[in-house]
Amino acid sequence: MTTPLWCLVFVTFLPIVYAWVAGYYKNKAFGSVDNNNPRVQGALLEGAGARAVAAQSNAWEALAMFTPAVLVAHVSGAGSGSAAAYAALVFVVARLLHGVFYVADKAALRSLSFIVGLACCGYLFYLAGSR
Repeated sequence: MTTPLWCLVFVTFLPIVYAWVAGYYKNKAFGSVDNNNPRVQGALLEGAGARAVAAQSNAWEALAMFTPAVLVAHVSGAGSGSAAAYAALVFVVARLLHGVFYVADKAALRSLSFIVGLACCGYLFYLAGSR
């Protein structure tokens, strides 16, 4: 399996990690996690907890962009090159930092990491198109 495909596997689990972080804040704020109505409980969170819920949502959205970028690069043959590997690895780092910056309320850094991740996806598409 190529590095971008391994990165895709890793990024697939990021929303779940952020859900666990949000669960920590739900437990802290409400004494337990309401498994019957987790979205309602998540909507009641404030501060870092609310941002953890938002980081989870954004991680799902980023996965929707990264998945086709990796797959198109892979199908075109560009996914096995070092440029695609570096783009995918930088995406992973950007998305990890994005969640950390989101929960820590560092909006400018969060936006920067979002832009870096988006640029990596665009670069993967570019590499696929230039094959």
